[in-house]
Amino acid sequence: MMSKIKLSNYQRYIQFLQQENQLSFSDYHELHTWSVTHQAAFWESICQFFTISFDKPYLSVISLSENPWETTWFTGAEISYAKHIFSQFSNDRPALIYQSETNPLTEISWKALYNKTVQIQQQLLALGVQKGDCVAAYCVNAPETIAAFLAVNGLGAVWSSCSTDFGSDAVLDRFSQLQSKVLFVHSRYTYKGKQFDISHRVAALQEGLVNCGFIDLSELNSFGDSDIDDYEIHLTPVSFSDPIWVLFSSGTTGKPKAIVHGTGAMILEHQKALGIHQDVCEGDRYFWNSTTGWMMWNYALSSLLCGATLCLYNGAPNHPKESTLWDFAHQARINHFGHGAVYFQHHADRSFSGIETLDFQHLKTIGSTGSPMSADTCRSLQHHFPNTQVISLSGGTDVCTAFIGGHPEMKVIPGKIQCKMLGAPVEVWNTLGDKVINQAGELVLSKPFLSMPIGLWGDQDNRLMQASYYGMYPQVWNHGDWATENDSGSFVIHGRSDATLNRKGVRIGTAEIYNSLNTRKDLKDGLVIHLTNDKQDYLLLFVVAQAEINENEIRAQLREQCSPRHVPDLIIRAPDIPYTLSGKKVEIPVKRLLMGIPQSDALSTDSLRNPDSIKWFVDYAKSNPFT
Repeated sequence: MMSKIKLSNYQRYIQFLQQENQLSFSDYHELHTWSVTHQAAFWESICQFFTISFDKPYLSVISLSENPWETTWFTGAEISYAKHIFSQFSNDRPALIYQSETNPLTEISWKALYNKTVQIQQQLLALGVQKGDCVAAYCVNAPETIAAFLAVNGLGAVWSSCSTDFGSDAVLDRFSQLQSKVLFVHSRYTYKGKQFDISHRVAALQEGLVNCGFIDLSELNSFGDSDIDDYEIHLTPVSFSDPIWVLFSSGTTGKPKAIVHGTGAMILEHQKALGIHQDVCEGDRYFWNSTTGWMMWNYALSSLLCGATLCLYNGAPNHPKESTLWDFAHQARINHFGHGAVYFQHHADRSFSGIETLDFQHLKTIGSTGSPMSADTCRSLQHHFPNTQVISLSGGTDVCTAFIGGHPEMKVIPGKIQCKMLGAPVEVWNTLGDKVINQAGELVLSKPFLSMPIGLWGDQDNRLMQASYYGMYPQVWNHGDWATENDSGSFVIHGRSDATLNRKGVRIGTAEIYNSLNTRKDLKDGLVIHLTNDKQDYLLLFVVAQAEINENEIRAQLREQCSPRHVPDLIIRAPDIPYTLSGKKVEIPVKRLLMGIPQSDALSTDSLRNPDSIKWFVDYAKSNPFT
């Protein structure tokens, strides 16, 4: 007797639409078109398919407004994110699997997570936290941080977090905007084998955040399964569009924007994105390497909505050895493994040395985001993990999800992202506002999208919202990515459009330059900057190399693989390339430095992963003024 083949969530959703709504589609493109032209019916079907539980029913799915940022969804509804998380409570699988540089792999039961959440809630209540209050966290990615979030959310309060690698000034730039009622902290942590005592930073925060209570999670990191009879968990429902968390933009070029996301939107969007597009199923084990200061922490957290076990790693990904995270994935039997594209490129360049003997039959997907993944890196992953789907996501903090991403039934084409995500009205427009196919342009959302932020904190008249997203095309969200939609429905992200190289009428993305350079063994890293004014036009390529380089070879390769018009005028060796804390190359701030803008106005070093790297560029700009 043949065993029953397990259907993917996507296949199950297609069957659901046929059986419950009498809808059928000839292909995915037709399904996506329906999802953005019949938005109310689509999002209602997501509620039904994932059995979303409303504490108070909705009156209407969507109420359009003349201004897209004023569109409201599921009016009248009340809902609880934490309630949906704990509805997945099970004695058959752990809630969390945790490992750090100092802790061996540990499984944490649902009962232990529940107990810790109740314990933290009691401390929050003692400090007067109520529905709608802001509670912030300056914490590492540890189980007690997950419990702290659930405790906050269960009270109907609003969460915001920063990683402990942020300096105190960067944290104050963010949390001082929120008038936080309580701040969770970790006063110490370990990274690359070194212990860090950051109590001095915590003291600075205590001084800078007035009328704010403090809870040190370093003292709440023990979990137990014993019964607790004194208190029950609070799972307070809030309105569908009440805020769930505040995320912050990178802050490299100014005060970080405080981006507010709606509770119901995150539940529906993340269920759809993780469940349908990545096929995260009940009982799966989900991991995406992140700190608490990146939106992927929030995104990965939602794997608990799908009935998955959330896997957490706290520490350096390459300590004590390069294969640390792969060893973790093997030992924890992780089904979904996510990281930044740069991480995968690093291991592909080394032919995944050190993990040849590990069994990864359990690995369903490898996810990548943060920057575009090169075709060569994708092919290398496919070669080493032939039974695993490699998916790239592109979206952002602004929407706390992806616009374009994976599809379990579609072929993966290296260098391209498979498809538009369901419900995301994604198009590529030229400067005239016309939709284009097979041509690079601005990535836009042509209609309101459920996952758009409900606002920016403190932006009462929505002026900052309009300036940030609606300045180029009135009433149409411009995301700031330079992209190409192919006639097959796949996408290529070329980089940020404000860093696009527009030279002599030919525009290409910086990612195309980097993808070419990544194939060279003599280069460790690179940064390309285009400087123009009414008299001069320079393309500068900064490279990090351990040995001598052949500039003529590099120029010939870029001429052949990218564009004759994008051959650098100067190739300059630098000791290091600056990156943001979320792993993105710092292009625009360096360009500003080279154009003579003072460092204090060009960028905030507190937002850099390697702040010492910028000093060399400051000195270079002073000795090589571009005027």
